[in-house]
Amino acid sequence: MLLGVNIDHVATLRNARGGDEPDVLTAAKICEECGASSITTHLREDRRHIKDNDVSNIKRIIKTNLNLEMAVTDEMQAIALKYKPHSVCLVPEKRQEVTTEGGLDAASQIQRLSEFIVPLKNAGIEVSLFIDPAREQVEAAAKSGAQFVELHTGSYSLAYKTINESKEFKKLKEAAKIAHDFGLGVNAGHGLNYKNVIRMHDIPGLYELNIGHSIISRAVFVGLEQAVNEMLELVK
Repeated sequence: MLLGVNIDHVATLRNARGGDEPDVLTAAKICEECGASSITTHLREDRRHIKDNDVSNIKRIIKTNLNLEMAVTDEMQAIALKYKPHSVCLVPEKRQEVTTEGGLDAASQIQRLSEFIVPLKNAGIEVSLFIDPAREQVEAAAKSGAQFVELHTGSYSLAYKTINESKEFKKLKEAAKIAHDFGLGVNAGHGLNYKNVIRMHDIPGLYELNIGHSIISRAVFVGLEQAVNEMLELVK
């Protein structure tokens, strides 16, 4: 498996005081130098952490892939077509949420997603849908024209070391198989940390894990380079 590092919360810390410390570009370069396969940023409607110029500058300085998480809106589509990241991951977004609370309900908007995805793919941008591990969502992702799904691991992460862990893990494993049967690539992320990430090795064919909060939290104590390297060892 590969490791994509989400650096949103470097920007969260920067924005708490204004200015440019800590610098998200430095964070992106450190993650890249450690071997991260992609740098993920979520450009939210309210710009609560990553800003437009962050996306532009990160795309300019990194040699690895830029993965842009974004809502299914005309504004975000235009931004993606302007900056042309390697990939976009379409996610649900609510202004009042602290972080993304669940997967995109692809099953209820297949037509909208299909139309939204076409110009992105025509621009050479790889498209993924961030979805809950449910058959109807995987099937909808396949019908929409997306090339990848990113399975929402939040419920598994919350259930880790509880009586519900096996049930939640089984959902991920079954959803991954269904996605592969449809010819979709499979990524995973949300809530993964240095303890619960190990079970991702038991899901055949996972391509990339996208992890942010746990790595940035660990970096507060050991530094970003060590935090990324420790997670890379677990992912590999």
